[in-house]
Amino acid sequence: MNYCSHCGASVSFEVPSGDDRPRYLCHHCGTVHYQNPRIVAGTIPVHEGKVLLCRRAIEPRHGYWTLPAGYMENGETTEQAAWRETWEEAQADVKVGHLYTLIDLPHINQVYMIFRAEAGPEFAAGPESLEVALFDEQDIPWDHLAFPTIVRTLEHFFEDRPTGKFPLHTSTMDKRDRKGMF
Repeated sequence: MNYCSHCGASVSFEVPSGDDRPRYLCHHCGTVHYQNPRIVAGTIPVHEGKVLLCRRAIEPRHGYWTLPAGYMENGETTEQAAWRETWEEAQADVKVGHLYTLIDLPHINQVYMIFRAEAGPEFAAGPESLEVALFDEQDIPWDHLAFPTIVRTLEHFFEDRPTGKFPLHTSTMDKRDRKGMF
């Protein structure tokens, strides 16, 4: 950030008085520009035991498979964001269930929140997807998944499925967890 979005003056990156970390400061108008992590909300949609995945039509990771998820918008709940992203990417009207994975990615300032969801038989590729398809566990394209958060979520799901119990899984991933992704 070079200029204040309030007054247009130059900003500096320093620790404001009473704070504990550097922020962009405007000494002209006194505005402190806070930057916060982005929330990625999505679902793990399941229909008749199969998981619905989307093949990305956009970067990053164009052509790779993912669960439907994306950035939360202002004015919506995490559940609403998860439903909207699933509709936008997979044209699937899902019933959003409970939060299933919460994964912190502090190195890229993101928090993933993936909800379990019941999907119906109707779905289609939205504008951000090349195709969408239902996958049995043995058919998941593990070597062509877009993000490590998606790998981790699917691993939890298939580990939990035999018991029928799907507890909330929380974790943190750093850049060492990328396994060649990005």
